[in-house]
Formats: sequence, structure tokens, C-alpha cells
Amino acid sequence: MNSYSAFAYVYDQLMDDVDYIGWVDYLEEIFKRYNKRPKNIVELACGTGNITNILAKRGYNLIGVDISEDMLFVAQEKARAMGVDVIYLNHDMRELFLPSELDSILCICDGINYIIDEKDLLNVFSSVYNHLKDKGLFIFDISSYYKLSNILGNNTYAENFQEVSYIWENYFDEEQATCDFDLTIFIKEGDLYKKHEESHCQRAYKENEIIEKLKEVGFHKIETFEAFTFSKPKNKSERIYFVCEK
Repeated sequence: MNSYSAFAYVYDQLMDDVDYIGWVDYLEEIFKRYNKRPKNIVELACGTGNITNILAKRGYNLIGVDISEDMLFVAQEKARAMGVDVIYLNHDMRELFLPSELDSILCICDGINYIIDEKDLLNVFSSVYNHLKDKGLFIFDISSYYKLSNILGNNTYAENFQEVSYIWENYFDEEQATCDFDLTIFIKEGDLYKKHEESHCQRAYKENEIIEKLKEVGFHKIETFEAFTFSKPKNKSERIYFVCEK
């Protein structure tokens, strides 16, 4: 089953409770905290461009990168509707080829959790480091080990909307530290609903595991925060932000 194919076209409807404006406000607070005024920014795993397009609307130069052509199609349509100029690239972030000397690279809303293999994670971090200019910022978040193992893991969620319904079944593997998501989506087409199935997998990383890999590729100024704050992550923090300066 493919990931983010049919799901791409209902993703925004299912995520309509997410405060993307607030997320971008938080990113700009990070820029201010580090006394940065980035101009050229790349967002990895940009999805349907919710954050990418808002940043572009605020005057930054954006490149959005995602592995899903369907997600990028939606992102481009939204960029046109918003009147913003964003370059969208269909790339696997494990094999990046981008302009060098970037001011900032972002990976928001679980993108790093999709890197299952530790060697791949190291390659992503190394590539990011090499594409950043000196003093550039790498900002990303993860769903915490606690969230994937205790909140999502081995639980089932379902929701019913007028045009779409879904069943989301999760299975946490403690030995592999991975959470498998099986999504069954019913999308209304005329008077009927068409069934789509997708599978996703995320790796549950612990904070120290991520920091170790970041240091291995050259990042040494690394701070972590509980999402949308500048407080240190707690044992039950569900989302953790990493801010790394080259």
C-alpha cells in the first residue's frame, strides 16, 4: 500500500484542527531567539505545504521537498491560490540535492520519525549540515518516544466527516521501536464512498539518540524544547523540537 496517495487529498480536511499559523509563529520566535533573519529556507517532508506556503507569504524564499507527488500537487495548488511563489521538489530527503549555503532547513510535523534506519538518519543529518551555511539553523520536531509508544501505539482511532471517514489502527513494536499505522479511508464519490488503504511507519526515537547522531555529523550547538515553548522536554512531552546551529 502506498503512503500519502489518496490520503494527500483529504489530509487537510482531517488536520483542520491544527494551528499552522501558530506553528509558523513559533518558528519565527525561534529565529528571533537565535538572532537570525533567514532568507533562503528549505522545508523537508513539507506535505501539502501548510507551513511552507505561510512562510512564503511572510516573505521568506522557500523550497518544499517531499517524497509524495500527490502531497506536492496539493501544495502547489494551494500556493497558487495564496499567490506565493514556492519551488516544490519531489525528493527523498535521504538523498538530498539542494542549493548550498541555506539559511535554515526545517522538518516539521514528524518528518524525522519516518526515517526508520539509523544510518539513513545519519545521512539526512549529514546532508542537512552540508547544505547549511555557517551559523545556519536546522529546526525539526519529532513525535516523542512516549507519544508513539503510549499515546498512539496499540490504539485505534476513527472519525466520521460528511465527505470522508477514517479508521486509524496503530501497532507499537518495542523491540524495533517502531509504530505501524494502518489507515483505512472512505472518501465520498457521488452517492458512494470509495475505500482506500495506506500503511505508514514511524520510528520512536529518544532525545539522546537524536542528539548523538546530530553531534556525529558536526552539530554541537543543539537545544531541545517541548513543542511551542522554550522549556526543556519532560518525560511525557508528546512533541519535541530540536534547534541546531551549524
